[in-house]
Amino acid sequence: MQKLTKAEEDVMQLLWEVDRGTVSDLLEHCPEPKPPHSTVSSVVRILEKKGFVGHKAYGKTHEYFPLVEREMYGRRSLGDLLRNYFDGSVPRLVSHLAEEEKLSKSDLDEMLRMLDNENQK
Repeated sequence: MQKLTKAEEDVMQLLWEVDRGTVSDLLEHCPEPKPPHSTVSSVVRILEKKGFVGHKAYGKTHEYFPLVEREMYGRRSLGDLLRNYFDGSVPRLVSHLAEEEKLSKSDLDEMLRMLDNENQK
């Protein structure tokens, strides 16, 4: 699976949110300031070439839909993050999140509970 640029990820997030739609539909869900229609259209076509997006044509109108699931892309991105920034170490990632105060005590407690459940299997 290819890595996406920031702009491509932004458009994929919109498409995952709406599930399927035209470029105009995607623009309706874009935060301000909205990019030009032509920019979103170009990014969608690039995503289609990369195999992330498919379309169905209705005359001159194209309805786009994701071919890659959000969860699948998220898993791959998390794996890349672990390898590239934390040497593949989950404890280093968790330590970083805790140090940056991105994890609450309840988050840590939940993680420990999940690990305990996995160990009991």
